[in-house]
Amino acid sequence: MSFEKKISELGITIPTPAKPAAAYEPGVLVDGIIYVSGQLPMVEGVLQYKGIVGVDVTEEDAYIAARICALNALGVVKSIAGSLDNIERIIQVQGFVNSKNEFTAQPKVINGASDILGEIFGDAGKHARFAIGNSGLPLGASVEVGMIVKIKNK
Repeated sequence: MSFEKKISELGITIPTPAKPAAAYEPGVLVDGIIYVSGQLPMVEGVLQYKGIVGVDVTEEDAYIAARICALNALGVVKSIAGSLDNIERIIQVQGFVNSKNEFTAQPKVINGASDILGEIFGDAGKHARFAIGNSGLPLGASVEVGMIVKIKNK
């Protein structure tokens, strides 16, 4: 099944990438690999789930934020690859969670990104990953997710 068709069946909309907020590219294609810059949980230009996970944002809401970040990353991939059907494999997910030292559930939060990628891409969505706690993220975001994706040879 086509990944684009799977997304449609799941009722998911892949957003158009936002313009960068600073001096960087949303994604860069090098030798068949797309390196996606960190994506925040933005929906139609509005930051969702702002604050520290475990204090201002629940673990469950942060999971949803990570899912939104992953979909935003896929928007960047689609803008570069032309179609998500051109994805061969999700290689890596890089997850950052705005949290205090006592919070240790970063992997559960970043599962929001990993789980949606698995739903969409199946085995091609299985990836290496890290989930790191941070004392702050851009714009006060609760979560930020980057991604490395291999596309098919065209």
